[in-house]
This record gives sequence, structure tokens and C-alpha cells, in this order.
Amino acid sequence: MDNLIKDIDIISGEEAQAVDYKTTVEENTGKSKKIYIESYGCQMNFSDSEIVASIMKENGFDTTSDFSQADVIFLNTCSIREKAEQTVRKRLSDFNRIKRSKPEMTIGVLGCMAERLKDKLLEEEKIVDVVVGPDAYRDLPNLVNAAEDGRKGVNTFLSREETYADIAPVRLNSNGITAFISIMRGCDNMCSFCVVPFTRGRERSRDPHSIVAEAKDLFARGFKEVTLLGQNVDSYKWSPEENNKARLNKKEDETSSIVNFANLLEMVAQVSPILRVRFSTSHPKDITDEVLYTMKKYDNICKYIHLPVQSGNSRVLDLMNRTYDREWYLDRVRAIREILGEECGISSDMIAGFCTETEEEHQDTLTLMDIVKYDFSYMFFYSERPGTLAAKKFEDDIPLEVKKRRLAEIIEKQSQLSYERNQLDLGQEQIILIEGTSKKSQDELKGRNSANKVVIVPAAGLKLGDYVKVKITECTPATLFGEILEINPAMA
Repeated sequence: MDNLIKDIDIISGEEAQAVDYKTTVEENTGKSKKIYIESYGCQMNFSDSEIVASIMKENGFDTTSDFSQADVIFLNTCSIREKAEQTVRKRLSDFNRIKRSKPEMTIGVLGCMAERLKDKLLEEEKIVDVVVGPDAYRDLPNLVNAAEDGRKGVNTFLSREETYADIAPVRLNSNGITAFISIMRGCDNMCSFCVVPFTRGRERSRDPHSIVAEAKDLFARGFKEVTLLGQNVDSYKWSPEENNKARLNKKEDETSSIVNFANLLEMVAQVSPILRVRFSTSHPKDITDEVLYTMKKYDNICKYIHLPVQSGNSRVLDLMNRTYDREWYLDRVRAIREILGEECGISSDMIAGFCTETEEEHQDTLTLMDIVKYDFSYMFFYSERPGTLAAKKFEDDIPLEVKKRRLAEIIEKQSQLSYERNQLDLGQEQIILIEGTSKKSQDELKGRNSANKVVIVPAAGLKLGDYVKVKITECTPATLFGEILEINPAMA
């Protein structure tokens, strides 16, 4: 699942995303019912919630930011770590207390936790009315109707075709500037620590026409940045023959050959030179030089790559079934630096205390960090998940206190590296896209540079969506600070 994990210790400044997302779009279009959605865990879950909102909107629901006013509450869940599931269970308890005084309310669990714990949630604990897996959201209106009639609604069928390509997402929590576009679903990698292949099914790609159309629509509506999402974007692959050409209008089908991720990245970049393009996540075994050269070709493709390593030791990587070793990973980093330059941002995921990891192997992770010099990382200690290959094959034999100590050492190392990398930006002139208010002051705004680093600038004279040329004047390990040189400069 890589960087789509969010309930972890991170060093990433003000750009760090919260563990949960609440519905903040308040729609009052006269529909008879309202839904409230909370999403936990990952960008993909958040993107899915936007699809859910769209489906429910077409079936008589407005959205609300006040759960007490909702007729239906959905929790879009994550199973990547035990902590995420505990958070959801606590939230379900809160909502069930409300339901005692409002028995007509429907509570539903969506996503990965629904897929993994459907029977327990419905029959044993009886704390939800609807349980729906990631590939069954089209069935939600029927299942909600069933729940309202006193029947339990459940659909956790995993599809080999569903991509929701025809559904226009309702942008929840939107700043009107940045948006996610899901380009594929599922995962064919079988990393031994990860539940995603079991909860999200096999990998399948959206047709490129629908992706480009979504990007064009977002740009026409004023959005300035899109992030292409997938568990492993570099394995994106689409062709008319393999992806059911019969479903497409042949007049619109201008693509007769295979489209890989590099091709798709270029197609989206060509929507407009002032539409920034990001993507997540890259798998080290699949990222190609073709992708890197495409990034180099287009100024509006941000020079930032999330390249999860998980461990710096080849034996541990083999146990994790990551299908690459330390040398392969470092070779890919060398390619990034050679093609895109030292200024390209690189971030990672790291697991401390995986099964049988020795102290020397933990040191290998620290030395790899010194070589790569990540700009920031998502870091956590190993949490065994039921049903994964690791849970079946290996003993979770590293004591918790050892895991925590190793994690603390990784976090300390990353903090040092983040500060070193940020100091290299001092004095540089960079283009940032203003996307929100600083957390610490209403008199400051925040934007991100191409390398995905947060830059704080004075708010005077600026508005959301402005491109701003800044000079970096200060930094912390997590954040850059800049002075404004020019607003909305001519883009190359």
C-alpha cells in the first residue's frame, strides 16, 4: 500500500495529511436525505469517498458536514494497521450512541475493513447496518434501502473490471485547487505485510480517455493540480483489446495501442501547461527510465517521486516479497538523480522491526537513508495483519520496545536528512502553487513546490490557486519559508 498509509509517524511538514477526512461539502439542493462520510487511511479511500458521494447524490442524497443531521453515515475504512481499525471501532461506538435516539439512521462501513471483517461487523458485533467493499459502491443505494427496511445490506464482491471510470466524483474537502484522479484499482503485488490485494482485489486500469477527460473537466473548473492515484501507478497498462473495447464508442477510441504509465502521464500533462501533475505511488521494481524522461520533458509534471523502500536490507526485502533488493533500489535512485537532478524530491515508506529483522539489518535501513537522502518519509513499526502472507508464514518476533526504539532511530535520522535537504533550498527561487492557509497563522498561506515541499509565504495580495515565484529564506526540517518575488509568473 506504500505511501497511501497515513496513520503513521511522519516527517512531512504542513503537507502531511490527516488520518481521517470528514465531509465538508454542504449541499442543499432540495434532496430528501443527507449523507455524512468519514474516510480513514489513504488517498485512495478519500478518492473512493468522492465516488460514493456521487453515486448517492444521483440517488436522492445531499451531503452534510454535520453527522447529527445525516440520514446515512458512511465510514470509509482502512485495514493496513491495527490502529486504523481501532479508530474506526471507536467512531462506530460514537455513532451508535446517536443512533439510539435516532433509530432510523443508517450506519455503513465501506472499504478495506468492510471487506476483511464483514461477518463480524454485521452478525457478531451488530454495530453497522451496511457493509460494502471497494468494488461494490454502485450497489449502495439498494443496500441502504434494504437497511431502511430492516434488512442488513452487504456486498463485498471483488471485481476484475470495476474502475468507476464513468462516475464524476463529488469533490469532498476540496480546496478547489488540487484533486485526486484514480487511474487504477487493486494490486497484483503480494507484499507479505500488506492486506491490500485481499481487500481491493486484482489490479485493473482505467481507460486513458476517461482519465484525461476528468483532468480537463477539473482544469476547466479552476483546479490547478491533479494527483494520479494507484497502488502501483507504474504498472498502469491499458489497451482496447485487453480492456474491453466493446464498451467504448469507437469514434472516441483514438488509442489503438497499449498505453503505459509514461504515455498516460504525458497525455495528462498536455491538458495544459499550467495544470500541475503529480502521481502516487511508484513501486521500485516498476518505475522506468521512460517515466523519468517524461517527467523531465514537461515542466508541469512535478519533480517528486514517492519510492517506498520499506527496508534497506536485501534479506528482509525478500521476506517482505518486495521483488527487488538493496542494489536494485539504489540503482533506481541513481537514475532519478541522473535524469531529474539532485533537486527532485524523493520520499519513502519504512517499516521498523519486521519479522526476524536483526540489529545489523536495521542499521542497513539507516545507512540506505544516508545514501538516498530522502526529503521526507512515512515511518512506522511492523503491525501484523491477519490474513497476510507474513502472518501465515512468519512469527512476529521483534519485541514492541525494540520496534519502537528502531522506529525512533529512523525518525531521528529522517529529521536530520529533511533538514539537510531543506537547507539546500535556501536562497533558491521556486514556483509554488497556493493551496491553503498556514496552520499557524491566518496571515500566512501555504503552497508546495515541485518537489512536494510545503512553503509558507505572507498572505497579503495572494489568493488560492495563484502560482507564486518565491525566494526561500528560512527552513525547518518540515517546512520552507519564502518571500514573494512575483505573482502568477509566465509559465514555461
